[in-house]
Parts: sequence; C-alpha cells; structure tokens
Amino acid sequence: MVDTQVRPSDVTKFPIIDAMLEVPREKFVPEAKVEAAYIGENIVLENGRVLLDPRTLAKMIDALEIKSDDLVLDIACGTGYSSAVILRMAQAVVAVEEDEALAHAAQDALAQTGAETVVLHTGKLVEGAPEHAPYDVMILQGGIERFPQELVGQLCENGRVAAVFMEGALGVVRLGLRKGDHIIWRDIFNAAAPVLPGFSKDHEFVF
Repeated sequence: MVDTQVRPSDVTKFPIIDAMLEVPREKFVPEAKVEAAYIGENIVLENGRVLLDPRTLAKMIDALEIKSDDLVLDIACGTGYSSAVILRMAQAVVAVEEDEALAHAAQDALAQTGAETVVLHTGKLVEGAPEHAPYDVMILQGGIERFPQELVGQLCENGRVAAVFMEGALGVVRLGLRKGDHIIWRDIFNAAAPVLPGFSKDHEFVF
C-alpha cells in the first residue's frame, strides 16, 4: 500500500510513512472485507460511511503538517483507522463518531492496535468535541458540502483543517487555515467521498 499508493502520490515524510506501515489497516475494516483492506479506493463501512482510500488520507495528513505537540480532532473517525495513524505523529487525538456501531468497532480496533489513548467521543459529527477545544488540527473522514461555524470556533487561531468538499459526484480536498472567525481555504487535490451526516447544504426547492 505504501509503496504503490502513498509514496507515488508524493507523500514521503517519514512520520506518515512509518505510521501507515505500523498501523494494520485490516484491523479497521469489516471482517467480510479484510481482503480488500489495502485496495486503492474507499472501503464502504455502513450507513453510507467509508474508510478513505490510503492515498487520500495520506495526502490530507501530509498537507496538515501535523507536529508532535498538536492536538488533533478527527471527525467521523469511523472504525478508527485514521485516528490510529494520526496518533503516531501528534500529541493527542480526539475522535468523533456518531454511529454507535462504528464507535464500538473503533474502540475495539484502537485497543487492539495500541492506540487506546485516542479519546473517542460519541456524538453528532457537526458538533465536534468542544470540551477538548481548541484544536491545532482538524480532519474530516468523509465528504462535506459546508463547514459549520461551530467547528470554526473549536479550531485555534492559525489552526489547520482538511476536508473533502463535494459538488455532486466531484470532489476536491481543501486545506483551511483559521483567521479570526473565518477559514481561508485552498484546493490541494481531487478526491471523492460520501457527504457526512449534517454536512450537506440546505438545498432550495424550485416550484
């Protein structure tokens, strides 16, 4: 996976490579899909959720430039794979998951892989985890059409955030930087993922 998907995508920082080599991805996928754990595409979990493909996750982490003293908020952690990877390069990780079945699977997988220090917060994804804020870094494990203001307030000044912005079937990963009450975004690469619960735009109806 690292040699065929991560390094060829210009992700060469040792902490990322080392973390993705160390964390057994197969521990974080449904038992029926273990053989597909390392394929180069999103793995469907349940209820419209996915485990992001290795290239997308690696490039998002690379863009965020996570440091050893960073507190990271991992939104929609799913089964916990991204949190386990990020924990190996950050000071601490708070993982948010609202699907109870996924949260239970994450708790088990994180414990099995030595990442039990991840703080697993069960609650609505759009609400984040304000009790542990402010965060140096945020990352969202799925598509979004909007980034809610309540999450802006949980990111520290000059904090970084990465998310897959979806427009229909097309998506682009954007890197954001908090400045005051706003996030300044820039496009970094193309990717796609199902839109997470609560992150859709309010669509207007035309009569």
